[in-house]
This record gives sequence, structure tokens and C-alpha cells, in this order.
Amino acid sequence: MNKIILASALLAVSLATGASAQEGTVTGAAGGAVTGAIVGGPVGAAVGGVVGAVAGTAIDPPPHEVVTYVQEQPAPTAAITIEQPIVVGKSIPETVVLTPVPTNTRYSYAVVNEQRVIVDPKTNTVVQIVE
Repeated sequence: MNKIILASALLAVSLATGASAQEGTVTGAAGGAVTGAIVGGPVGAAVGGVVGAVAGTAIDPPPHEVVTYVQEQPAPTAAITIEQPIVVGKSIPETVVLTPVPTNTRYSYAVVNEQRVIVDPKTNTVVQIVE
């Protein structure tokens, strides 16, 4: 049993190493598998890998051109304030009016709580907070 756990953990770590070389952080299936292996052994690795793959692919960072476009737009005159904190991966209320990015319709943006946010307009999910 210990050999199976050790083998699963080593496999997960080897997958994570490849992912971290490309992304800088362990995310997606590899990150989920490593976390799952630590918490729940081989079964946890399998479940964590699936959950991590779904979460890791759900939010793609926007291209540099989209970020630059959002940074260069003038601030709106009316301030939009919501009570919930703005967090990448969480949705914002549908009442927030989104402005489409003309060069890439996969993204929209808004200025909420004095922060520029790039949003997936299909799900209202925050993709990036622009600093």
C-alpha cells in the first residue's frame, strides 16, 4: 500500500514539475493531483487531478493586448461599488455593466470597487484584476 502511495505521489510530482516549468506555479491537473495525493493518497490524487484540470482550464489569463487595452481606457464617470470582494475565479453580479473588448470578444471589462477587472462575459467570472 505504501508503495502505491509513494508511486502515485512521485508520478504527480513529476507531472507537476513539467507544468511548473511552463507556468511558474503548479496548477491544473498536476496541482490538483499533488494536493489530492497529499490529502487522500492515490484516490485523492485521481480526484484532485480531475478537479484541478477543470479549475485550471476554466480561467485562461487574457492576452497581453487585452490587458493593455483595458489599462488604456478612460475611467467611467459613474463609480460601481459592490459589497462582495473582487476575486479572480469568482463571478461579479449580473447587474454590473460590462464593456466588451472590441479586439477580443472572449473578454469584457468593468471598473468595480475602483479596480479594473477583466471578465468572461458568458459567465461574469473575473479573469484578471488589472493593477
